[in-house]
Amino acid sequence: MTISAFAQFSNLGKGVSYSVEMSGAVSGGEHAPFWLTANRYGVPSVESNSGYVRGGVVRSVANDSARHWGVGYGADVVVAANNVSVFFVQQLYADVRWLKGMLTVGQKQQPMQLKNGELSSGSQTFGINARPYPEVRLALPDYWNVPGTKGFLAFKGHLAYGAYTDGGFQKDFAWGYGSYDRHVLMHTKAGYLRFGKADKPFTVEAGAEMASQFGGTHYRFYNGHYIEQKHGRGLSSFLHAFMGGGADPIDGEKANNEGNMLGSLLLRLNYDTPQVAYGLYADHFFEDHSAMFLLDYDGYAYENGQMVKKDSRYLLYPPKDMMLGADVHFKKQKWVTDAVLEYVYTKYQSGPVYVDRTPNIPDHIGGVDNYYNNSIEPGWQHWGQTLGNPLYRSPIYNDDHQLVFECNRFVAWHLGIAGQPTKDLRYRIRASWQEGIGTYDKPYSDPRHNVSVGAEARYDLGKLCRGLSVTAALGMDRGSLMGNNTGGSLTFRFER
Repeated sequence: MTISAFAQFSNLGKGVSYSVEMSGAVSGGEHAPFWLTANRYGVPSVESNSGYVRGGVVRSVANDSARHWGVGYGADVVVAANNVSVFFVQQLYADVRWLKGMLTVGQKQQPMQLKNGELSSGSQTFGINARPYPEVRLALPDYWNVPGTKGFLAFKGHLAYGAYTDGGFQKDFAWGYGSYDRHVLMHTKAGYLRFGKADKPFTVEAGAEMASQFGGTHYRFYNGHYIEQKHGRGLSSFLHAFMGGGADPIDGEKANNEGNMLGSLLLRLNYDTPQVAYGLYADHFFEDHSAMFLLDYDGYAYENGQMVKKDSRYLLYPPKDMMLGADVHFKKQKWVTDAVLEYVYTKYQSGPVYVDRTPNIPDHIGGVDNYYNNSIEPGWQHWGQTLGNPLYRSPIYNDDHQLVFECNRFVAWHLGIAGQPTKDLRYRIRASWQEGIGTYDKPYSDPRHNVSVGAEARYDLGKLCRGLSVTAALGMDRGSLMGNNTGGSLTFRFER
């Protein structure tokens, strides 16, 4: 046993890869083009001209795939110019796997689920647009066949608690302009079921992703002064983040859940053939129960001058807000290997009216969900970038220095295409059209539109130097949502 353990630990220096990356971007316009920076885990700057040098070391747990348990780790640091940070740690983590279970401690970039991570516009809850934060994460990262189902039913998912690292950025960005938060904690969980055997052509995947921001200190900007509001960080707060319940300091008599809770319901259909793999998927975002279940309890009415509970009274909400997508993977093609088409609609948000029951008004209507925003939490962002889908224009772009999403009601179409014409050359193209109307509280006087296009090609220079590649990218924005921006970037990467 001791010899076996010693042999295992002696392998921790094997299978290690090293990388160095240098990138520079030049743009004409107020910002860098949208698809030069979006869905890159928050590393590139949104400023018009910027650059960075990045270095990392990684050992994947896949090196121990032949063993019951495995160990992986990674460190990834960035030195940047014209960014919100001159130096930052992008990743620093350790993975410990036992059979199919994985414990991750630290800050690690996690992939999107049930979508094409290279071409999709992004998941609405757990996207790849912002910097990761440190967490303790227990996961089944790959599907585990449920016993007794003969492989027909499989499950994967995760449970995690973490902490924001952007409190200083929030204060610097919003000081004197608006509210901000510090020392915010995060709870996330997700579960996905696969129906159908993995080796069969047709499978169905269904899942739920949920998150809760809690435990921070909110600095509310009021009449030119800041009012400090501390939120709970005790055991009960951690339980409420996991199970729901509790209340925030400003809730008063109408207590809601503690913290900012949100999430998505996901569905994906797969049809796999020897030549082509097809997928259809939906991502329904929610901020509360009315959007989560499209049903809200409204069980009170007047009878003989008194308020009486009525179990039969409910409000139904139409399923208007949705991200719908289709992707295809051509297994025997080169010029076009993958394609994605997505439609995103977020204008409804359970309707334009929110009314709580009062002694004189028996009805409760749960509208104005205000996606990604929250009155006492930092909203669904980290370091100014949305943690979800970047089509929700991130606060980092706000000239008024408000840490809010100023356009969360929109409709958008997105197209992505990728291919590998030769062994050494791979490309991708992403294009989005969007019409935004602001928020319910602050609508635009007229709809604002935007077209963003990004194209990039990566060429492997292995014949010149093994492990060296170069990526050239061009991007363009046109419209009143993102402005008129045109630019390009050049990235050299060495990995071995």
